[in-house]
Amino acid sequence: MAEAAKSPSKEDRDEDEEAEDEEEDENENENEEGAQTGEKKKKQKKKPAKTEGTAGYPSTANGEEEKEDPDQQQHLLQMLRKRGPCEESRRQTAREHLFWDTQPVPSMGSEYGQDSGPLDELRTVDDVRAEPYPLPDKFEWCTCNVDDDKEIDEIYTLLTENYVEDDDSMFRFDYSIHFLRWALKPPEFLRSWHLGVRVQGGGKLVGFITGIPAKIRVFEKSIQMAEINFLCVHKRLRSKRLAPVLIKEITRRVNRENVWQAVYTAGVVLPRPISECRYWHRSLNPKKLIEVGFSHLGARMTMARTIKLYKVPDMPQLPGMREMKKEDVPRVHGLVLNYLRKFTLHPEFTPEEVEHWMLPRPGVVYCYVRENEKGEVTDVCSFYSLPSSILGHAKHNTLKAAYSYWNVASTVPLQDLMYDALILAKQQDFDVFNALDIMENESFLKELKFGIGDGYLQYYLYNWKCPRIEPRGIGLVLL
Repeated sequence: MAEAAKSPSKEDRDEDEEAEDEEEDENENENEEGAQTGEKKKKQKKKPAKTEGTAGYPSTANGEEEKEDPDQQQHLLQMLRKRGPCEESRRQTAREHLFWDTQPVPSMGSEYGQDSGPLDELRTVDDVRAEPYPLPDKFEWCTCNVDDDKEIDEIYTLLTENYVEDDDSMFRFDYSIHFLRWALKPPEFLRSWHLGVRVQGGGKLVGFITGIPAKIRVFEKSIQMAEINFLCVHKRLRSKRLAPVLIKEITRRVNRENVWQAVYTAGVVLPRPISECRYWHRSLNPKKLIEVGFSHLGARMTMARTIKLYKVPDMPQLPGMREMKKEDVPRVHGLVLNYLRKFTLHPEFTPEEVEHWMLPRPGVVYCYVRENEKGEVTDVCSFYSLPSSILGHAKHNTLKAAYSYWNVASTVPLQDLMYDALILAKQQDFDVFNALDIMENESFLKELKFGIGDGYLQYYLYNWKCPRIEPRGIGLVLL
């Protein structure tokens, strides 16, 4: 499901290049096997992304505009420390993509047409090989049981030690076990789509990739897809070319369920994105962010002035804000479903899926509704928790990051609703609040003092061509 706000890490880059360079090692029968849908959606998405600046000065707690001198505004734009040159090098599109050029995805140099539809010829389940793809010697496939405490702990350890990391090796995603179970067990999930690679003989877990079912609308067509996520290979085994085989095998398993399309995201440019989005970041605990190197103190800025600039009120400003309850699910489902219809690419949730994805879970997902005088739920905001380990710091070991999720403002401006979301996230002790420039988010990013990130997040569809979609047409958030 989704990508992280952070830019791709060196480890992520290795996995992508590994997939691209795999063509000569692929099983020679691959092109006869039928449409493959499992593309890895690298979680390159949310890193404790270090942003480049903040622009715009929203109202302070007392409703008056806070005025800053021009020098301060200029230095605020340099508040968050820049990433090195890695991001640009990862965005080179001229090089060959040997693995992806064998897959049913548009080539990098192809034009964006106006038609939509599958790229591969129609197949049936009987056309898909029944046996798993072969692995290199000394490795074996396993289906992971995320309900088993020992197995979920192995998955957690693999991801915590080998998954998305920033280019400077300062931060690494720290998906909690509760988060992983939430992310991987939506209604109608298939255990066979939780795929692992072990050392032969039931040994150590060294590779992982997942899919979950989702109904996705693209333009005017509703398609049953797999959301592909959590591709991870142990750092010491990146030379074994396990990533392409993981992608091929999850594709085979998805196809065997008569599902032929997939959606995924990545921080790198692969053949070929349907949309390119940016992460924005709003500081909630600037002192800590500066101490850990996530951001730095701007020229002519003191710590006291910086803390004041990002301070939010202690309590929500909109009347009627409260935590979502189970009895709110039907109303929230209606609000979210109706809102998402505005966007070119969006999920079509069932009430059961809205209950799963949005009902609050401590330390995982937070959801609040606004109730009017008649007791009717009129607005909803939500965010999820994805912390990062802080590597090698003497004082701090965890960066708490909240990520904007599903937000519907039907009776108040979206900016006012998201201001309360910031306040609620601060109440939960988050250090930073991240949001993509998708949906209608541009209407509040600058005004609420978000700084634009230097990382990009590409959205991809597997075995489906369609016109390019602007970020404001994206109504899908992947974890």
